[in-house]
Amino acid sequence: MTMYGSRPTMKDVASHAGVALKTVSRVVNGEPGVKPRTAERVSRSIAELGYRRNDSARVLRKGKTASIGLVLEDIGDPFYAMLSRAVEAVAARHGSLLITGSSGEDPGRERALALAFCARRVDGLIIVPASDDHTYLLPEIDAGIAVVFADRPPRLIEADTVLTDNVRGAFDGVTHLIRGGHRRIGFIGDAPHIYTAAHRHQGYLDAMAAAALPVGGSWVSMAAPDAGSVGSALRRMLSGPEPVTAVFCGNNRTTVLALRELRRTGAAVALAGFDDLELFDLLTPAMTVVAQSTGEIGRTAAELLFRRIGGYMGPAECVELPASLIVRGSGEIPPASG
Repeated sequence: MTMYGSRPTMKDVASHAGVALKTVSRVVNGEPGVKPRTAERVSRSIAELGYRRNDSARVLRKGKTASIGLVLEDIGDPFYAMLSRAVEAVAARHGSLLITGSSGEDPGRERALALAFCARRVDGLIIVPASDDHTYLLPEIDAGIAVVFADRPPRLIEADTVLTDNVRGAFDGVTHLIRGGHRRIGFIGDAPHIYTAAHRHQGYLDAMAAAALPVGGSWVSMAAPDAGSVGSALRRMLSGPEPVTAVFCGNNRTTVLALRELRRTGAAVALAGFDDLELFDLLTPAMTVVAQSTGEIGRTAAELLFRRIGGYMGPAECVELPASLIVRGSGEIPPASG
């Protein structure tokens, strides 16, 4: 049966299914208290009539838009794409729409996106922060917008946060190179003001110090990753009287750029990096990496957000997830003799 000329209502569904209006409302909104056979009959009527929930009326009635915003650094980065998919899956389970934007590591762009989402009355925000001051969100939080931070902590405010143990992850990756016999190990990281870059650099320094190994002045590079900066960093590290025999990269973009440079020069250097990529296991040798639980970061952040949207008023929580060393071959190239 198809209705023409007017949009079917919940009353039409109730009449078609032979149930009370409240029963239809419970089925449509995913509420408990409906017997399975009755819920199935209501669902059939919804499908036959082509009924669609009127979300505009729902917003006016409940003050909720059934939408959340996600502010990432770059949706094109595989790490953030995977995180976004995990958030979207949780949002779908809660009947909510996900709206996503990329800040490009620009604090002004982050603020503009977050406030634009708030102006569109999203129920909550998940932010991978670029800013060093998040007090601009306080009026929105006071107005009822739930906010959770992922991958990096907020600055100057308290909010639920989901992180990776970046220091320990980098420590384990560099320690693996040390156990392979390497004593001169370079580090190529992202810009030093970025929280994750600074913590992974600290993990590198901690591993070298724990093994009583010096860090040469040319062995560390901290800059936004591009082919020029990574190429020049590797050339510095591989030249001079004490060239490095191994390199640890601070993120997947840096690792890819380092792989291209090493392929171009033919240098035989042990290489390990923070973050995995889908094809890293197909390289020769396959990439040894420290992998984050990217999907778990997104899922955890989204669940914390919907807990806040649901009315939870407890103190801000910080969840720190472990990273895992995946040994594949690139980090196991032995140091040259002599």
